[in-house]
Amino acid sequence: MIAGSTEMMCEQFNLSVLKLAAVSPESTSVSISENLVISCSASINSNTDVESTTRMMSPTSIRSGSHTDIGLRRSNEDQHIMIDDLSKHLGDAYKWDLPSSFYALFDGHGGPDASSYVKEHAMRLFFEDSDLPQTSPSGALDSDDLVNNDLFLKQIEESHCKAFLLADRALSDECSVSCYCGTTALTVLIVGRHIIIANAGDCRAVLCRNGSAMQITQDHRGLTCLHEKERCEQLGGYFDEDGYLNGQLGVTRSLGNWHMKKEKVLIAEPDVKQMVMTDNDEFLIIACDGIWDVMSNQEAVALVGCQLRQHNDPQRCAKELVNQALRLHATDNLTAIVVCFSSYNLKATTQPRFPNSRLFMKKPLNILI
Repeated sequence: MIAGSTEMMCEQFNLSVLKLAAVSPESTSVSISENLVISCSASINSNTDVESTTRMMSPTSIRSGSHTDIGLRRSNEDQHIMIDDLSKHLGDAYKWDLPSSFYALFDGHGGPDASSYVKEHAMRLFFEDSDLPQTSPSGALDSDDLVNNDLFLKQIEESHCKAFLLADRALSDECSVSCYCGTTALTVLIVGRHIIIANAGDCRAVLCRNGSAMQITQDHRGLTCLHEKERCEQLGGYFDEDGYLNGQLGVTRSLGNWHMKKEKVLIAEPDVKQMVMTDNDEFLIIACDGIWDVMSNQEAVALVGCQLRQHNDPQRCAKELVNQALRLHATDNLTAIVVCFSSYNLKATTQPRFPNSRLFMKKPLNILI
C-alpha cells in the first residue's frame, strides 16, 4: 500500500462500516501468519537500529488515545498504560533532559491477576528497580556524540530487559497470583526521537511511515515464528496441532505462568529494539492479538489514517479500531493504543463513490521491519 492510496482506503473502510465488514477472520489470520514467518526468520535476534534515509525528527507534542472491549470473553484481562509526558508523571524522579513518553500493554491469560499486578507495579519496575539510567548525556541523543548516545540507549535496553525479568520474578513471589496465571507484555519508551520497544508475547506494535504499515515487533507464537519454534523444540518443548506450547499456552514468552517455567522453554526475556523516528512517521498502533487476529497491519494503519484525517482524535481512532475488529467477529479481549506523532489536516467525511466496490476484500501487503 502506498501513500497515494489513502483516499481509496478511506472509501474502503467507510464501506466496511456500512456493510459490517465482509472480510473473514480466517483469511486474515492466514495472511498474517505467512508474513510473520518471514519476519521472524529474518529478525528474531536483531536489536539494531532501524535505518532510514529520510531526515530524523523529534516530536514536540505526542498525543495518544486508547480503547478496550471485553469482546466475547467472560472478563477483560487486558491492561494498559499511556503516559504522553513522562517527566510530568514522574515529577522530581525524572532526571532526563529530553521529552519522553511511555506506553505499555499487558494481555493477561488464565485470569486478570497477572496483568493487573504488572500494571499496578509497572512504574516501580521500569523506572525505579531496573537500573534505568537516571541522567542522559546532555544533548547526546540529538547530537553526533555517538559514544554517549549508544551507551545511554544500551543502558535503557538493558534496564527494560531487567524490568521484564523483575516483573516475572515478582509474579512468582506474589501469593495472590496463581502460578497458572500470566500475561504478555509490550512496552514503548520514547526518548527524544528514539523509540525503545520491548516485547514478550503476541501483542504487536505497528508504525505508520508515509502511509505504509511497518511491523516493529514480532509475535512470539510457535506456529508463526520459526525461530521461536526451533528454540522451544531444542529445549524439549512441543506444539500441539493448535499451536499451543506443550499443549497449554498460545505464546512462547510471557510474564508469570510459573507452572511452565521449570523447563525454561517458556521465557520472560523480551525482544528489545531501537529505532529513530523520521519526518515520515505519523503514528504508532499498539494492540493485543485480538485485533491482529482479524485485521492485517495495513488495514489497521489505513483505518487509523482515515480516521485521523477526519477528526484528528487518537482516542476515537482507537475506539474505531476496536469496533472494526468486533465487526470482523473478533472473539478475544480487544485493546488498542494509538500514539500520534503529527497532526492531520482535517477533511470532510465523504460517502464512498463506489458503493459496490469489492476492494476492501483485497488484503494489502504488510511491510515488516
